[in-house]
Order: sequence, then C-alpha cells, then structure tokens
Amino acid sequence: MRPRHLLLALLLSGAMTAPVAADPLSDAVRRDMPSLLALYRDFHSNPELSLQETRSARTLAEEARRLGFDVTTGIGGTGVVAVLRNGPGAVLLLRADMDALPVEERTGLPFASRVRATTREGTETPVMHACAHDTHMTVWIGAARRLVAMRGEWSGTLVMIAQPAEEIGVGARAMLEDGLYTRFPKPTHAIAFHNSATLPAGQVGYSVGPALANVDSVDIAVRGVGGHGAAPHTTRDPIVLASRIVMALQTLVSRELNPLDPAVVTVGSFNSGTKHNIISDEARMQLTVRSYTPEVRRQLLEGIARIARGEAIAAGLPEDRMPVVTVREAEHTPATVNTEALTLATAELFRRRFGEERVKQVPPVMAGEDFGRFHLADPAIESLIFWVGGVPEARWREAAGNPTRLASLHSPFWAPDPEPTIATATEAMVTAALGVLRKP
Repeated sequence: MRPRHLLLALLLSGAMTAPVAADPLSDAVRRDMPSLLALYRDFHSNPELSLQETRSARTLAEEARRLGFDVTTGIGGTGVVAVLRNGPGAVLLLRADMDALPVEERTGLPFASRVRATTREGTETPVMHACAHDTHMTVWIGAARRLVAMRGEWSGTLVMIAQPAEEIGVGARAMLEDGLYTRFPKPTHAIAFHNSATLPAGQVGYSVGPALANVDSVDIAVRGVGGHGAAPHTTRDPIVLASRIVMALQTLVSRELNPLDPAVVTVGSFNSGTKHNIISDEARMQLTVRSYTPEVRRQLLEGIARIARGEAIAAGLPEDRMPVVTVREAEHTPATVNTEALTLATAELFRRRFGEERVKQVPPVMAGEDFGRFHLADPAIESLIFWVGGVPEARWREAAGNPTRLASLHSPFWAPDPEPTIATATEAMVTAALGVLRKP
C-alpha cells in the first residue's frame, strides 16, 4: 500500500487521531514548574515552627505584591492576606498554611531541612515540613500567578491568605480574631487543599460533608494516696486506678456510641511514679479525642469525665481526691465540613479536567485541620478542602496502594513527589477558583 493510502486508511479506521488540543492552563503551569519547584525546594529547606513563619510569610507577601495584590501582613501573628478585586461577583478565599513540625528529617533529599529552632516551650528541636505545607505555599503562588494572568476570564474578589500555626490548631482562629472577616472582604466561598500520603501523586480526592475531625486534647489527673510499695494496703494506688480508667474508656466507642458514628479515644501519654518501691500519689494521662459531630463530641467528653469519677468512687477515693479532667478548649479544632453544593460542583470540574480515573471520592479522616473554622465562623460560607496525592508512583506500586506500607504525614520520611503534586494541585486550585468566579 502506498504511504498516502496507508495514512488515509489509518485515519479512517481511527488508529490515528488528530493531535489533542492544547490546554492553556496545563501549558502555563508546565512552563511555570521550574520556578515553582525552586520555590518548593527553598520552602522545604527553610521550615519554620508554628507562629514563627516570618520568612515564609515574607516570601508569599512579596510574590503577591509583585502580582498586584493588596497585601497586609501580620494578621493573627504572621498571617498574610492578599486581596485582588476584579469586578463584581463572589468573594473567594484561598488558603495555604505555612508552619512546619518539630521533626528531624530523614528523607535523604539533597535539599532536606537541617534547620533547628526553639519551640514556644523553650525546647530546641529539628524542624521539617513533615506535613508538606511547603507544597501548599508553592501552589498558593502558582494559583495566584495563573489567576492574575487569567483575570479576563473571571469576575469577583480573590482573598488569598497564608495562615500560621495550623499544626497547633490556633492559626485560623487567630486570623479571624484579628479581623479577617471585618477588615477584609468577607468570603462567600472558601477553598483549600492538602497533600495526601495515601493517594498516588497527581490524583485528586474529595469528601462530601465531614472531611476531617473534631480534635480535643484532654488531661486527666488521677489523685491517689501514696506510700511504700511493700504496703499497698495503706495506699490508694493511682496507677491501678488510672489503668482501670484507660480500659473503661474503651467502652465509650465500642459500647456507648452508635456504631455508625465514627470516633476515637486514644490515651497517648501515661505518667506516674519515680521509683520501684514507691507508690505515687498521682498519675497523669493525656488523651486525644476525635469525632465528626458536636453531639458525638459532647457524648465523648461527658463520658470521659463520668468514667474517671466512677472508677475513682469504685476504688474508694474520698470526694476531695476525685480525678481532675481538663478539656483544653483553647486547643480544640472543630471538624472540617465540605458543603455539598460547592463540593459536588467542583468535583465535576475536576473530572472534566483530569478524567474519572484521577478524581476519587474518599472517606473522611480522623486527622484535624483548623480550616474548618473559616466556615464555622459563618455557616453561610460555602467551603471545600480537597486532597492531592503525593505518593511517588514507584512507592505506590511497591506498597500495592496499602497506606500502612507508606510513610504517613508527620513522618520524618514523608516526601511527596513534588512535580506531579504541585502541578496537579495548581491546576486544581485554579479550576476550583474559576468554578466560583468565572464569568457567565
């Protein structure tokens, strides 16, 4: 067959197709990747602890100013608010968090963190972006660049915030208390993303309704009567009592909650005593408590106090030696809930852009995220946080997709595959933003 006839036959049979049309957003993000990857490596090499994010904030503020945003710094501590007004329409808040963790990096990356810093409690510690907030900041810049370049396609107000102290659950509240909704345009919609250590790099995940949990920290001081280890009958051993409390707490989830209501009660710390032959007069426990609804949260917290008191009564402790249960309300992080209309509409836009195979509805997780406060402050605000996978393809295949065989968020070994993660997240953030702001 002659070459010309062969080509015609292939075209008619469908074996060859016309070149895929260029995608302006994908092409623009691809061209920007060398710059974005350089920013990512810089953020990764220079992590900062919660409420110490001065360098990161400065970098983000300078980039936003260059792009023409009206920028205010120092909101809620080190927070940045960048506003771009572009005609009438919705007010969209896009958020990235900036803080890193007191973790010593063990990824082996050439740009691994070697930073050491001092915590608020005065402890010197290594610092690492073990939750990959460095990708969040990088995507914040990438999305800002694209939305400025595409401003002819949308109308409304863009409020981009760089938030401090997500890891200790106080940054969103601090920005709100510092006038985020009164000094700046109040959002009608709020969107954020988080990198995922359980999805392959470049895959997008979303949940409808609860996405992340209520998080509470609870302290229990169990007060006994100390004495000699050889004469336990003369004491009220707080270790035995505290151990009974630990075991009874397990029934809260297994026997008191509706099995369809997810919850977690974990005793993460148990301390008492100083020596082999001394029965202490006190034991201290620290608990983390997770739930999705206010009703379940209340049931768990009330149940903890009831069980601690009940076990103390059963052990014969007098009224003045009852356990002291303290809920650290200042550290409470509310559940992050994705509003249905925005979530489903954005998920459909993601499918159109990335295809069905790269966009998955995923179950909520018991981790905490203070992004939920931006919706909680005004439930009329439509809100969405979605996931972008970061697990390198080779590691995903090696683990056969089993998350228990992968490094988790907050692990010293966690390192997302930066190029597909950042590129996908940037496209996704711009796509989500245009879904809210695009001109009719």
